[in-house]
Amino acid sequence: MKEVQFIRKNEKHWKSLEKALTGSLVLSPDELADSYVRLTDDLSYARTFFPDSKVVHYLNNLALKAHQRIYKNKKEKRSRIVEFWKTEVPEAILQSHKEIKYSAIIFLLAISIGVFSSMLDSEYVRLILGDYYVNMTLENIDKGDPMAVYKSSSQGNMFWGISSNNVRVSFLVYVVGLLGSIPTGLILFYNGVMVGAFQYFFIKQGLFWISFTTIFIHGALELSEIVITGGAGLVLGNSLLFPRTYSRRVSLVRGAKRSLKIVIGSVPIIVLAAIIESYLTRHYLEMGGFLRVLVIVLSFVYIYWYYYYYPKRLEKDGTITASID
Repeated sequence: MKEVQFIRKNEKHWKSLEKALTGSLVLSPDELADSYVRLTDDLSYARTFFPDSKVVHYLNNLALKAHQRIYKNKKEKRSRIVEFWKTEVPEAILQSHKEIKYSAIIFLLAISIGVFSSMLDSEYVRLILGDYYVNMTLENIDKGDPMAVYKSSSQGNMFWGISSNNVRVSFLVYVVGLLGSIPTGLILFYNGVMVGAFQYFFIKQGLFWISFTTIFIHGALELSEIVITGGAGLVLGNSLLFPRTYSRRVSLVRGAKRSLKIVIGSVPIIVLAAIIESYLTRHYLEMGGFLRVLVIVLSFVYIYWYYYYYPKRLEKDGTITASID
């Protein structure tokens, strides 16, 4: 049988199953199970005779969705919480890689603007960070402890203050997506400019290495999560602005479900970054350059693994899908 004949023969059945999975067609549990069995047979046939065809990818995604629909109420072997971080968050991340990439581009562009603006105007950093902070840091530099700001309060108070602030900022950059993607982009941009101006301030003082390796002890996780939750905000905003074939309400609900998983999945890392900033960063001088760099590298390795490599591996294994249709 030729591929065209194969598609024409089974296309009606596939479309009916698609409608059943989206809720626009009601099938009994037995009918759904029979359709799933027939679909897997079609998938096996397509893999055998048309291995390089797009129909294989289409049927594989459809089979994955049908499997999830049929077995969603089946008792899970693992904890629901573990499963959430093991498959649901990675799938939401995989389906949102484009928005996360745009979020990273906005943030990095803003950092560059913060750096160049500070280079062109020596007073720019005071405009962004405030006179009090700049003067305090200059005093700390004179005392030989340029990053003493991380010792400015007790560890416990610092942890609660930082963690609550970081969670607030992350949820803010996400929630404003309800107003469209632009507010999320503006918050990302503002925070990026602050980071750029802050970093250039230390570069100008000849303290790039000590400042960078100290800030990024916790900043590798903290700033990465701001970018990621910014990507979630863009998902939310785009679902409102660009509903595609769905109604705007349905598109928004779908986008909210997907993006909220990313935000909730980011909370433990945001809290971990606060723990590191409160209890570890203050000891930056005792740690030495090697240990500071090691913490930074391990942090970025984790971000790369969980937010890129791991979802891609699950997709390759057929555990999750990048399709959002």
